[in-house]
Amino acid sequence: MDKKLKVLYKKVGQEPELLEINHTLNEMQNLVDGLIEVVPYKNNILLVCNDEGKLLNMKANILFDNDCIAGDCFFVGDDYKNASFKDLTDKQVEE
Repeated sequence: MDKKLKVLYKKVGQEPELLEINHTLNEMQNLVDGLIEVVPYKNNILLVCNDEGKLLNMKANILFDNDCIAGDCFFVGDDYKNASFKDLTDKQVEE
């Protein structure tokens, strides 16, 4: 049985939702509709998005000062000690 991950999933144009997903590359690629890119966010949180979102003209999802994340994405905990991902804590979900 695959290990599960607690993530905050953000579809374009929708409110974020808490999901429990399989901890597999295939599952993560399905959520972002393509190859994944992992971006450090803050406080041991990683943002996982489509590596080619802008090249594929996906719609803007999360806006930053001078940039945006294009396409669906999700936030997950950073398990840097094991070079992997881990569940988001309740505090991280609130952020």
